[in-house]
Amino acid sequence: MSKTHQYLFGPVPSRRLGRSLGVDLIPFKTCTMDCTYCQLGETTCTISERGDYVSMQDVLAELDGWRATDGAADHITLAGSGEPTLHTHFGDVFEWVKKNTSIHSVLLTNGTLLHDPEVRAGAALADKVKVTLSAWDEASFQQIHRPAQGITFDLLISGERVFREEYSGELSVEVFIVEGVNSQIYNVQKIVEVVESLNPDRIDINTAIRPPAVKGIRPATEDRLLALSEMFGPKANVAATFKKQGLQSMEISEDALMGLIKRHPATCEQLASEYNLPEDQMFKTLKQMVSSGLLREEKGGGVTYYFHRAD
Repeated sequence: MSKTHQYLFGPVPSRRLGRSLGVDLIPFKTCTMDCTYCQLGETTCTISERGDYVSMQDVLAELDGWRATDGAADHITLAGSGEPTLHTHFGDVFEWVKKNTSIHSVLLTNGTLLHDPEVRAGAALADKVKVTLSAWDEASFQQIHRPAQGITFDLLISGERVFREEYSGELSVEVFIVEGVNSQIYNVQKIVEVVESLNPDRIDINTAIRPPAVKGIRPATEDRLLALSEMFGPKANVAATFKKQGLQSMEISEDALMGLIKRHPATCEQLASEYNLPEDQMFKTLKQMVSSGLLREEKGGGVTYYFHRAD
């Protein structure tokens, strides 16, 4: 993607989704939850009120332009800087995809608004939906996710269960493991029971491989995730990719790299792995972007992370 886009980012290579074009409808860090592990930092606007946060006409115009000039992707994914279902017309993106392409569409949502019939109707237009479930009761939900006022664990679960009953597409559940918080066997077993009640097609076990919003949040090791994933049965896999394999190398422009880093801060090694490129090639590009003021560096845990420089 050579042209600078405001709402589109990628395509990003993925083991599961291939080349995935991201669509971002929500202002940076506007979300229904303030998750302690979020790689984008603490939520600056924790809200549950839906609205037309960005112009859907402009979003669809960017998609039209992308289709005319590139149009190469395996999936088009609604995700990014905040909770996508907060946008009143998020379903219009999936309608555009069905009308204008043969590409599969994906919704990444935390699931907090699925209690709303209008949200469920919009979500049902996607070919694939992934929801979040990392807690087992109200106390753990508040501790891990710090939701907006009025959003409760029971509301989350009831909405996800009703959606499962109505939705005929592929439903995935992401379980985010925070070491020492929800990683204990007895707590994971409680999460397993709730996840099973959703009857998902797939379960992704994840952890904080990028800097979390709250200091002290610790990632689980790959071996730990593999062991916990077995508790969820054959539908589960470890989504936290410590090393990608089997992906073709992709060319990446500064604009496309900026769009990704803005939503997914990462190390040089992680980005090189994402695009299956030599690490020295990615490092050279990143250092040039730092020198030109596009990115900033932040060291932590003995490694350097690259962030979008907003100022």
